[in-house]
Amino acid sequence: MTMASSGKDMRTPLGRVRGLGSAREGTGHFWRQRLTAIANIPLTLFFIGFLISLNGAGYAETRNAISNPFVALVLFLFIISGLIHMRLGMQVIIEDYIHGEGGKLALLVLNTLFTIAIGAAIGFALLKIAFGV
Repeated sequence: MTMASSGKDMRTPLGRVRGLGSAREGTGHFWRQRLTAIANIPLTLFFIGFLISLNGAGYAETRNAISNPFVALVLFLFIISGLIHMRLGMQVIIEDYIHGEGGKLALLVLNTLFTIAIGAAIGFALLKIAFGV
């Protein structure tokens, strides 16, 4: 017996046909949030360890450490994963607490644009340091 035939399915008839929930992305959003949270654990531990190892180091030593390809890659992953996780979390807050559709849409767009802008700025700075440009 399926959920649809048992009377417990809360989706609309069109949603049942398409196999989608009301927002059409709830499960994917949930899993992306959980995967970035899990990825952030070792990436954050690496970042903290990296900062501790650079305690008292000068600019040249820090730049040299960041120019290591492994370190630059892990720092880049740390930034991307953190930004994606932040965007997903803010999206949930906006969707839950902003009730006007116009304001909600504007804030969701700004949330995405802010994430892209911060990611681009940090990525540019990291690449500039890593490649010594």
